[in-house]
Amino acid sequence: MTEALAEVRDEDAFDVERVAAWLRENASDAVDRAELAGLPEVRQFVGGASNLTYLLRFPGGRDLILRRPPFGTKAKGAHDMGREHDLQAALADAFPLVPAMVASCADESIIGSPFYVMERIEGTILRRDIPPELGLDVDGVRALCENAIDTLVRLHDVDVTASGLGVLDRGDGYVRRQVEGWSGRYRRARTPDVPDLEATMAWLDAHQPGDRPHVVIHNDFRFDNLVLDAGDPTRIVGVLDWELATVGDPLMDLGSALAYWVQADDEPAFLAVRLQPTHTPGMLTRAEVVQRYCAARGLDVAPQEWLFYDVFGLFRLAGIAQQIYYRYHHGQTSNSAYARFGEFVRILDARCSALLAGQP
Repeated sequence: MTEALAEVRDEDAFDVERVAAWLRENASDAVDRAELAGLPEVRQFVGGASNLTYLLRFPGGRDLILRRPPFGTKAKGAHDMGREHDLQAALADAFPLVPAMVASCADESIIGSPFYVMERIEGTILRRDIPPELGLDVDGVRALCENAIDTLVRLHDVDVTASGLGVLDRGDGYVRRQVEGWSGRYRRARTPDVPDLEATMAWLDAHQPGDRPHVVIHNDFRFDNLVLDAGDPTRIVGVLDWELATVGDPLMDLGSALAYWVQADDEPAFLAVRLQPTHTPGMLTRAEVVQRYCAARGLDVAPQEWLFYDVFGLFRLAGIAQQIYYRYHHGQTSNSAYARFGEFVRILDARCSALLAGQP
């Protein structure tokens, strides 16, 4: 399946004619201006829950993607369009699975916010289940799963200095900054109908490991941010959604990725909120993912040490979900899909508590 598209919601609409004119003036030299003639048809991608993403289809058949921030209260430093654009542009040579950048606009008078435009990567994007028409048997699913893990390894092996992204590295203390930062974000975004997660935050604060050597990290690595080759769905041809990417501890990135990894033998409540097809026969378990990743990168991580990254990933995901739910709870968005995020936070809280049961 390709990613779901819908009519643009009224609250998310912008002046299409003005954007088209701006693009014709500012698109990179790699784009043929003749392909940008006329007024594009605009559709909105409905899969994401953070930055807003649109398809611009020009009359001549050229497809481009526009990204802009959501409306409503946002965490400080979040949804930085210029940063997201520049990071992908810097990664292009070392990690060519990023989309090609077309233009970045800091002038909020064009659509009411900063935005950027990029090339569309054609292919298949998975959601909750693997469509039968892809024809993936157990061996095919396993190959896809292993290729996904190896893609994360490939990203983490990028030379930070050579890519020019060393400027994003704030030095030692990444783990501490993440624990403190996400704890503060959760407390600020908490609504009265979700748990306080104070016990989990206290445990994370008391059990922080030292930083591993820093790498380029995606920070939202999951199947619905991967584009699969339409002809060979085991092959990954693109990695999307670099909003949270930075330079930091690779095991924090892996732990955050595995927070989404619901496997077949998980409890029913966790299976009920599954967002990706990691329960499918052929998929590796979370433990097997960690083993494959660590073997590929020459890391030795004991199970007790991994517990921190496991719990942090779940807690951080609760923080992301709660920031989204906050906007819905306070009427800053009418997107009814956001209503379920409060229950998602409660399930993640229960999962953290279960993992920490009996821990000092």
